Amino acid sequence: MGVPLEKITSLQNSRLKQLVKLRDRRPRDEAGLFLIEGYRELKRALAAGVKPRELYYSPGWFLGENEPALIDGAQHAGAQVFELSKEAFARVSYRDRPDGLLAVALQWHRTLADLDVAGLAEAGPGSATPAAKPPLLLVVEAIEKPGNLGTILRSADAAGVEAVIVCDPVTDIFNPNVVRSSTGVLFSMPVVVAGNAEVRTWLRAHGIRAVATTPAAPALYTGSDLRGPLAIIMGSEQYGLSEFWLKESDLLVRIPMAGQADSLNVAMAAIITLFEAVRQRGLVP
Repeated sequence: MGVPLEKITSLQNSRLKQLVKLRDRRPRDEAGLFLIEGYRELKRALAAGVKPRELYYSPGWFLGENEPALIDGAQHAGAQVFELSKEAFARVSYRDRPDGLLAVALQWHRTLADLDVAGLAEAGPGSATPAAKPPLLLVVEAIEKPGNLGTILRSADAAGVEAVIVCDPVTDIFNPNVVRSSTGVLFSMPVVVAGNAEVRTWLRAHGIRAVATTPAAPALYTGSDLRGPLAIIMGSEQYGLSEFWLKESDLLVRIPMAGQADSLNVAMAAIITLFEAVRQRGLVP
């Protein structure tokens, strides 16, 4: 394990105060930085090519024997390394059960133009040269809870989604709880933040159908065609989809509800709808 630049024990250290500030969105955005806490999250960040600027570790919190190798990897990627006392690390950790690793990295920003959609317009039914794997995208609108957004990213990854597009976000994708609940999928899943109208125009330009989920839809999601180039649209936890997507989507579908509840948690609804699309696509020769 590399030699740290400094061992920090004082809870009043200026670096610790800056780490605590990065839990909040405004300081994150002003600095263009965010936090990566946890062994699995940091490992996936490094594997995806993220280069941490700083790494803070505390052996008193280590849960296994592989942390030193990961610290060396972060240092090799260019991170300045600092050792914290157990008390100092508890001050900056946002987890109930820390594992002694916390990194600081630069934020990044993808646009719709960064998504590789070459040839998708020719990938639909009846095409002379259909794509072997039509794209499956997930669009989420105004998600409020970081835990839901992170779980949605994790679910999208499990379903083989090509990209997640976040429209008019209430929470930012670099919230520490998004990083944690995504289990580091944030670093490998292409995520774009854009406005509703911009996304709708982009989907039309690339021949991608927009299928929106809403409890009021007459069509069941299991009885609807979810094959071909497709973007599944999910609304916010409290208000569901906006009038914009209810009017602008190509198809509205619903998940049947047999009990008193009239809707599911948005992350659960996304999982159910995505895997129905996966099931249907598996039936296509």
